[in-house]
Amino acid sequence: MGAASVEEPSGTQDAADPKDAGGAGAGGPLSEAEAEIAAQRALQERIAERKAAKEGPVDAGAKLSGTAADLLAAVRAVESGEKPAGAVFAEPGRTRRRVVVPEPERGPARAVPAVDAGPDPETVAEVRAVLAEGQAPETLAVPAARTLGEGAGERLRADPWQLLRLSGVRPEQADGFARALLGAECAPDDERRGRAMTLWLLDQAAVAGHTALDLPVLVEALGKRGVPDPDEAVQGAVAEGDALLFQDALEDAPVPAPAEGEEEDAAERPVRVLAGLERTALAEESLADAVARLINSGAKEDGPAAAEWEAAAGAASGTTAELIRAVAGHRLVLHTGGEAARAEPLAVAVAAAGLGLRVCVAAHSGDGRRRAARQLGPEAPESATATVAGLLTQAEGPGRDADGAIAVDLLVVLDAPQLDVDDAAMLVELLADGTGLVLSGDPGVLWSAGPGRVFADLLAAEVCPRVVSRTPDFGPIGELVSGIGIGELNQVEAPGKEVVIVPVRDAAEAIHRTVQLVADSVPRAIGVPAEETQVITPGHGGAAGTRALNAALKERLNPGPGRFGGFDPGDRVVYVPAPGRVRPGRVLGADAQGLRLECDGEPVLVPKERVEGAVRHGWAVTGHQAVGMRWPAAVVVLPGDATQALNRPWVYTAFGRGERHLSVVHGADAALPRAVAEVAAKPRTTRLRQLVRAQLPGA
Repeated sequence: MGAASVEEPSGTQDAADPKDAGGAGAGGPLSEAEAEIAAQRALQERIAERKAAKEGPVDAGAKLSGTAADLLAAVRAVESGEKPAGAVFAEPGRTRRRVVVPEPERGPARAVPAVDAGPDPETVAEVRAVLAEGQAPETLAVPAARTLGEGAGERLRADPWQLLRLSGVRPEQADGFARALLGAECAPDDERRGRAMTLWLLDQAAVAGHTALDLPVLVEALGKRGVPDPDEAVQGAVAEGDALLFQDALEDAPVPAPAEGEEEDAAERPVRVLAGLERTALAEESLADAVARLINSGAKEDGPAAAEWEAAAGAASGTTAELIRAVAGHRLVLHTGGEAARAEPLAVAVAAAGLGLRVCVAAHSGDGRRRAARQLGPEAPESATATVAGLLTQAEGPGRDADGAIAVDLLVVLDAPQLDVDDAAMLVELLADGTGLVLSGDPGVLWSAGPGRVFADLLAAEVCPRVVSRTPDFGPIGELVSGIGIGELNQVEAPGKEVVIVPVRDAAEAIHRTVQLVADSVPRAIGVPAEETQVITPGHGGAAGTRALNAALKERLNPGPGRFGGFDPGDRVVYVPAPGRVRPGRVLGADAQGLRLECDGEPVLVPKERVEGAVRHGWAVTGHQAVGMRWPAAVVVLPGDATQALNRPWVYTAFGRGERHLSVVHGADAALPRAVAEVAAKPRTTRLRQLVRAQLPGA
């Protein structure tokens, strides 16, 4: 937890722009963006229900005695990665306590609402007229109508600063719009401006990863934005219900001595006053409530006996055995480790499946899900794995039980540092009492694209077991990345050209050498084709950012006129259905409905009005876009003009994306070792650690 300037560069600034993006046309399947909204609405309903009455645990079914002999081969296979363990999931003729991760009936629990066909055309027309009157771009009409809803035109006319609710709109643009509409009535001390500026600053803080801001920081930022009475502006936003104020005790501050005649425990601990967006604050508080509920819940009835869990642990070794024992006795367990350590929670999933439990493994990306599925084996049902987004929207995974909870007894979440407070709150809230949850991840990677630092805060709260992996990442790449994790940029021996450093003088040479590596050198020397090599760079802009690199790579690898909004069939792209959701894919074509892609082996239709904000070329991506994914080869480009964006988590993440080969196009000079040794992640102001500790004072 830490304080930061509200307008500092975002820790997620190189991620895909959080523009309005989404799915299919009317009558088609629910898009990812719309399914996300539906999941958030469902969470709010569940929070309200849980406040009214606690739900009981889900029946764990009939009893079964497992043996170490049944689990030994499967668990050790997953630990070592030598052979699949699918037989544990679907062994013919074996009696089980319950069917492990059955393919669910797609009944009412999975019903999805009708697809939103977009804002009402009349509303869009009204907004377009107001925008024209205020000399604002008409391209904002659809986003404004979608964001502000029914009567959007009237709302904008009554309060022009509502324009700041739209992604990408800056205060100076909203001020210009207001002056054009209001004329002489427009003034810096307008209370509407103060409220809107307060919410805009809090929203920018959320984009930077904060869930709240210290009130003095917010007040100072409002003053810099020309708000004459910042305190009144904050109170106005709070009165409207869009923002909340909190008082949190300063845990590390000394408690003042009691006044004369006052009892010793009567002295109050110093507090800090924080402000946050209502939606983010409630999500963080809901997450703390759900975590406390899960930790305090007992094991499900008729679950595996202690002797069965111990037999499963005896079939494993090292950290995996520790992890199994922790899962046996606790509902929430945290697991930390590098890339090789991912095998350990997967082995726990196999062990739990062997004991007859319903198990699901969720990863941040489709690539992470595929890698987990490969280790679980071909006989594991499709619903045994999911992406976190797919699990929340019910597009993937085991579906819901009769009570609306995720139908699992044990949920293993990989890439846990990528959970923001919104997704984490939805996920934990959807787990029934007694369900086991393993959050596993590498604390050294970049944090989530959304607000919060859930995994780090739970680790710091120390309210549940933490199992630290002792499995190292082997090979030259693993040795290099492990050193970066402790602040050391070491030279490593790479006899098979696993790591290659390519020094460059300027951005033009960086682009030239990158194209040469992807199209020629890596395929010829390493045997990895261009389509399996990923370029990673700090940002979208700049002389050697993703835009410039993708233009050069397209010209070499798939030249074309870009007749579909800048794209051609065969182009490599990244599709962003919602902020923080990145799906690599390829362009198949386009028609009147929009751009047609293939992502994770599935057809995807991006409506034409959303293509510009939701799809980018994908030969080169940013470090944040690459989180949770790996490729056979990675080419990391470090141009001289991007050194300010470098820090240890970024370098650690980017250098770890290549499985067999890493090339570093190095133009950052001394900035690279300095970033690794000295520049940590930017602090995020969050409340989860304190909230969880307050709920679990004896943990």
